[in-house]
Amino acid sequence: MRLPPRSPNLNAYAERFVLSVKRECLSRVIPLGRRHLSKLVTEYAKHYHHERPHQGVGNRLLLPEAAANGAGAMQCHQRLGGLLSYYTREAA
Repeated sequence: MRLPPRSPNLNAYAERFVLSVKRECLSRVIPLGRRHLSKLVTEYAKHYHHERPHQGVGNRLLLPEAAANGAGAMQCHQRLGGLLSYYTREAA
């Protein structure tokens, strides 16, 4: 299906994801080829869906892997060599 020119709001969710990938990941890295670009986008998608809070759903994670509690030490995790960081708590 052909899309009309200059119509960026046809799929707002996809447009928001593309904007986030560009701003948070691809503007800071120069991809060295198709495989490298694929790896960058794949790692960013994992970060986007599993580790990054989303304001549209009450600033919660979309797919939480572990329940957060108030006890335990904070741990910093990184993806893409420190380009993307997120924090979790150890289990108490």
